[in-house]
Amino acid sequence: MSIILVTGGSGFVASHLILKLLKDGHTVRATLRSLSKEQHVRSALQKAGAINLDRLSFHAADLTEDKGWAEAIQGCSFVHHVASPFPGHAVKDENELIGPAREGTLRVLRAARDAHVKRVIFTSSFAAIGYGYKDRQEPFTEADWSVLEGLPPYHKSKALAEKAAWKFIEAEGGNLELCVINPVGIFGPLISNEMSASVDLIKKLMDGSIARCPKTYFNIVDVRDLADLHIRCMLDPAAKNERFIASCDGKPLALIDVARIISQGRPDKAKRVPTAELPTWVVKLAAIFSPAARDMVPLLDIIRPINNDKAKTVLGWVPRTARDTILDTVDSLMEHGIA
Repeated sequence: MSIILVTGGSGFVASHLILKLLKDGHTVRATLRSLSKEQHVRSALQKAGAINLDRLSFHAADLTEDKGWAEAIQGCSFVHHVASPFPGHAVKDENELIGPAREGTLRVLRAARDAHVKRVIFTSSFAAIGYGYKDRQEPFTEADWSVLEGLPPYHKSKALAEKAAWKFIEAEGGNLELCVINPVGIFGPLISNEMSASVDLIKKLMDGSIARCPKTYFNIVDVRDLADLHIRCMLDPAAKNERFIASCDGKPLALIDVARIISQGRPDKAKRVPTAELPTWVVKLAAIFSPAARDMVPLLDIIRPINNDKAKTVLGWVPRTARDTILDTVDSLMEHGIA
């Protein structure tokens, strides 16, 4: 079994990945911006049924600083770079996200190369593949890149960070291998009360924060399947220097479709779930005054079909259905007392 580093160890994806790596018998190191979170993460993993917790250690390392990365990565065979800045609010300057995402990724790659790591598995995003297009009928594949002009800051930060990663590998990566995973909206059960932005969307549907659904469309992947794909990308030689879209299927769901799945699948928990859509013109009017609404406008009324065959055929990946993932997310929010 290998020594493996997971960046952003307290996050939604990273915690599920750590859980699975420990179950598989690996020794895991996880980075945190502050070690004050260590006990919280350990307790959450233990409650989630983690085994081999004596094989888990934590290291302080921040994407904006060099300090700590060399020590955390030294001796590791693989690095899962999961950490990425995500705004809790609308940012005034896109560079607040782009700089840390791009420079943080390069910082991890340099440290991995210098420590003779075999492969880095980098969690990018479908935001780097399928955004900036209008009225496209052809499904997006791993060969596509988002059009940067007009993208919201987060989406642009993911695309630019991934482009920088591939450029680094080509120009100065040495023997370091890279594999990139591009997940769509990440849902699924919680390990702790810390949620992803996607899971928070389900919470808002359930608690009445969203009275009517804007006309947005997105694909879904289960966090447990994403963790499984990370490990397949780590171990399979065929994943070397490849990208893989992580999506349970290729057909996007409208937000109102997600609301209907909750209402039909868990009617006793759906009393506040919206039953109608919000006209696009209303969101555009709100965008005059609201930065959050302004960021949403480029995403309205755009359907992005996906071809997700590559991960299935090359790596044998078998994801859950969107319906099962959404309902498991609802159940987990209830179990944790969040919704």
